[in-house]
Amino acid sequence: MPSQEILQRFRDIVGPKGFSDDPETLAPHLVEQRGLYKGKTSAILSPANVDEAAAIMKLAQETKTPIVPQGGNTGLVGGQLPFEAGEELILSLSRMKAVRAIDTDNNTLTVEAGVTLLDAQEAAAEADRLFPLSLASEGSCQIGGNLSTNAGGTAVLRYGNARDLVLGLEVVLADGRIWHGLKGLRKDNTGYDLKQLFIGSEGTLGIITAAVLKLFPRPRAVETAFAAVPSVEAAVSLLRVAERESGGMVSTFELVPRIGVEFVTKHLDGAEDPLEKPSPWYVLIEMTAGRKDAGLAETMEATLAAGMEKGLVTDAALAQSDTQRTALWTLRESLSEIQKREGGSIKHDVSVPVSSMAAFIEKASEAVQKEMPGIRPVPFGHIGDGNVHFNLSQPDGMDKNAYLAQWDRMAGIVHDIVREMGGSISAEHGVGRMKRDEIAATKDPVEIEMMRTLKRAFDPAGILNPGKVVSAD
Repeated sequence: MPSQEILQRFRDIVGPKGFSDDPETLAPHLVEQRGLYKGKTSAILSPANVDEAAAIMKLAQETKTPIVPQGGNTGLVGGQLPFEAGEELILSLSRMKAVRAIDTDNNTLTVEAGVTLLDAQEAAAEADRLFPLSLASEGSCQIGGNLSTNAGGTAVLRYGNARDLVLGLEVVLADGRIWHGLKGLRKDNTGYDLKQLFIGSEGTLGIITAAVLKLFPRPRAVETAFAAVPSVEAAVSLLRVAERESGGMVSTFELVPRIGVEFVTKHLDGAEDPLEKPSPWYVLIEMTAGRKDAGLAETMEATLAAGMEKGLVTDAALAQSDTQRTALWTLRESLSEIQKREGGSIKHDVSVPVSSMAAFIEKASEAVQKEMPGIRPVPFGHIGDGNVHFNLSQPDGMDKNAYLAQWDRMAGIVHDIVREMGGSISAEHGVGRMKRDEIAATKDPVEIEMMRTLKRAFDPAGILNPGKVVSAD
């Protein structure tokens, strides 16, 4: 634990506005939203600019003080929290929230790491552009955290993950040096693409302090539909129909199970089932186009008609207003939060090839139900890019704590099936501390050693978010 003398030196760097050791101020920074991890720290440091962040890391290197970078604290694998021993300090990027530049000719937005995702979206919209990264937590998650975890979201199908939306980075290294990599170039073939090392590294190789983000033309037409499908296989087939009919204008294709609709309509005031008859599965489809007269409504209708003709769609509702569109999105975006009303939820963020999605959901559901009769699988999410949130609600009447104590056992069953199908046990949430040991035990040993080599090279003293993603040895 840092001495009072060392803490004072950190305080001198950031000033009174950037330093706190008050327990009430620290408390919300020490627990993740599901309550799975609770950390301890002596203080939180909030630099106002990159020079202060660099000075913090220079002193941390000198004093061998471990630092945990933290954004909006919306992570789900414990990567943003200090450990329980209290040896680490938190470096919060929340004060670094400037929009540094917007270049509409180059279609780029340069922002600091503490800018929330929603503020980045709105800055783009004010310039008549689109920043397409979209998450349920966009009002509180921050760009630095989005990039350090390579966030995914609901628009990956069309625009890619976070790493696909970045042209340049500004990064503070473990020894306090600053990498000034804020380039807005789409072509730069002058060596290693260093920015990609930091995107997805969860603050273990360096601290992202600013980024140049890609912008896109702002859609003028949006069509949203909620379609009932008889099976996951039908949903995958419908995706291909939608892509063919639209010529690539599908931006969202989300899978929703019947149990998910029941949970939301049961617990969320004002939520209604958009279709008359229940279906085992649904998909939320959204298409966007750059022109209001692009015939997008006709394209969506043609997609659904083709789906019905092929037996892939049994019913559908098309949003006729922004209010109806919001209602359809609420059914999807409320799923994670609303599961809490049904007791404990064991969550998995996994990916498999899209062609294997139906087989995975069927096999994994059968396996967990055999292991724990009464367990309620709630698979939902980004089926268009092969990412499913395979969540498991506790059996009715079971004690919540007793159920959550089975997390590792159930995760082992699910993750074994994921690996059998050539998938990943972390599609968009990262590794953090939750999955560090599991990936070390199951990934290619050569791959793990390459990751450790990078960690040792960038952080030889082991002070950047230690114990997360991969151990140094």
